Amino acid sequence: MGARIRLISDGDVAGAIMSALETKTGMHVMMGSGGATEGVIAACAVKALGGDMQGRLLVTSEQERTKAVSEGHVEGTILGIDDLCSGRNIFFAATGITGGELLNGVRYEEYYAFTHSMVLRSASGTMRFVEAYHLMSNLRAKGMLPEQVVLGMTV
Repeated sequence: MGARIRLISDGDVAGAIMSALETKTGMHVMMGSGGATEGVIAACAVKALGGDMQGRLLVTSEQERTKAVSEGHVEGTILGIDDLCSGRNIFFAATGITGGELLNGVRYEEYYAFTHSMVLRSASGTMRFVEAYHLMSNLRAKGMLPEQVVLGMTV
């Protein structure tokens, strides 16, 4: 059949997005476990891309169980994409911080910081990749840089 497996240790949101971009990535499905917050974020992106997903609510502690019950959730319930992201006009934006297969990470050079972002809108089916150049002097003036940035490296 030609099936292949790609193991990822983190980046479950990016993995879900890549599986919804079959023609770009060659990935068709993602299976795994992750946090509830990441599941909802991934559902928004996957829905904006016209994909589908399911998740199951699993709790790992009594504190999580209590919180889930207080919010009206039942452990083990299968949640569809509309349960995870109920909107019809979804906007999604992500910027790479560290480099990955989906987005490049932030790169610092002498005068500019470069970022790579993805912006999705479900109503129009629009997917944009944005490369932005941020003037370092403006970032420094606004206190938006790590403590020490030296020519392409954060130290």
